This record gives sequence, structure tokens and C-alpha cells, in this order.
Amino acid sequence: MSNRMIGVWFLAGAMSAVSAAADIVAPGSELQKLSDGFKFTEGPAADAAGNVFFTDQPNDRILKWSTSGELTTFMQPCGRSNGLYFDADGNLWACADEKNELWRISADGKPTVMVKDYQGKLLNGPNDLWIRPDGGLYFSDPFYKRPYWNRGEQELQIQGVYYLSPDRKQVTRVIDDYQQPNGLVGTPDGKTLYVADIRAGKTYAFDVQADGQLTNRRLFCELGSDGMTIDSEGNVYLTGKGVTVFDKTGKQIRHIEVPERWTANVCFGGANHDTLFITASQGLYALKMQVRGAVRP
Repeated sequence: MSNRMIGVWFLAGAMSAVSAAADIVAPGSELQKLSDGFKFTEGPAADAAGNVFFTDQPNDRILKWSTSGELTTFMQPCGRSNGLYFDADGNLWACADEKNELWRISADGKPTVMVKDYQGKLLNGPNDLWIRPDGGLYFSDPFYKRPYWNRGEQELQIQGVYYLSPDRKQVTRVIDDYQQPNGLVGTPDGKTLYVADIRAGKTYAFDVQADGQLTNRRLFCELGSDGMTIDSEGNVYLTGKGVTVFDKTGKQIRHIEVPERWTANVCFGGANHDTLFITASQGLYALKMQVRGAVRP
């Protein structure tokens, strides 16, 4: 092939890749800062109506960005909550990092401690979670030593991923060989779970079994992640330095620059669930998309 043909092929391929990537973002849409002045934002999760709840962990509060664009405080204090996720009944689940617990918070803001230890040992610090269609719940438990902790030494040397059964009676460790698990998200059919090993700089995909076990581990991409989400086309969104989007085969299709030192987490929200909400350090950002957040069947 001649140099000229190689150049034409490369240009055409690049233009095709750009076009394909541009398809997920609404035409003319630009990243918008919705609010700032926080200490560190995390854990965005949208309720059924599309209101987005997120945490300002150092300030120990959960905030709500309504579909009408109003910012209010939902809960303060909130157990130093980190990752959040809504269940099918409208309860908000929270990785309550202050005492290394997993909480379920009712619509009126009343918390119930659902998990406080594993086999009698204090958890490292639940960080992120995902609930599958039948109610089974996965959460990551890395160890990030916090200045506000009033606890002894690390009791669980394994930084694992755990499964809480739908009846809420059994907690099972399902990943025990990650360096430091963090972000995780599953497909709406409940069949595939993506889990990032942020310290190793990799994200893996697993097949989800009925009993909660994970099988057929395979490398999804050579990138770790803090928080994660998935859209209606099966694209997976990883965070850290901005937002990096991969299609379902693990091919990168877009990178969204965010003007903050760290992008912690991401979710879809808004009345049509077609706005990407991004929690990044001191700000809350939004980007209008052409895809919607993945919804359960």
C-alpha cells in the first residue's frame, strides 16, 4: 500500500472513530458545571424520577440535584457516605465509610445498618456498590485510611468484593485477589459485572451466577476506575482523569475531559435519564447525551 493510500486509510479510520464516538453525546452539547464549592464529591445515583443524589464526603452530607435544577441537602450527617445506589423500592443504599458499614436509607432519610462486618471482622471501608435485578447486591471494600476513623488496625487483609444476598442474610466474598477494588457496575439484565482494580490499572468483566458467585473472569480494559456507570448501548464509563468510555467489547470510544484534579464518579440522571452527571473533586458537572442510562428490563 502506498504512503498516500495509508494516509487516506488512516484519516478515514480516524474520522469514522470520531463520528462513532460523537454519537453518544448530544449534538452541540458541552460539559456544564452545575455547582461547586464542595470539598470532594462522590457517589452519584439517580432515583426513578431522575433526581441525582451525591455525596460531599468530607462534609458528611448527601445532596440532591432535582430534575428542576434545585440543589438541596438530603441528609447530614450521613455516616461519611461514599458510593450510593437506589434499589427497586426507592431506598438509597450507601457505603457509609465512617464506621465501615453498608446502609439502607429510606425515602425520609432514616438509615438502617445492613452490613457491619465480615465473619466478625470490621470491613475495610465499603466504597462502591451495584444492585442486580433480583436484589442481590455487590460492594467493593478497599482500604483507604481515613483521618476521621476511630478504629484499630486493618482487620481484613484482603481488599475484596462482596455479595449480599437478596434476603439480606448472607454476605459472601466473591473477589479476593485484587490489589485494590473500587468502581463496579453491572448490565441491566444482571448477567455481567464489571469491577475495576484501581491500583492495578485494570478493569475485568465477570459472568454473574444465581448464587452471587462470579465466573469467567476476563480483562475488559487496561484502565482502573473510581466510580463507573453503563449506558443503554452497553458502553461502560470509567472515571479518574476525566471520564473514559469503552464500548461493550472493551474498545475506547471517547474521553471526556473534566476541569478538576480528579473525577470520582458518574451516573445518568435527569427526567429522561439522558444526562451524564459527573462528580469531580469540588464540582458537580453534567453533559447531555444521545444515549440513556441503562435501565433494568
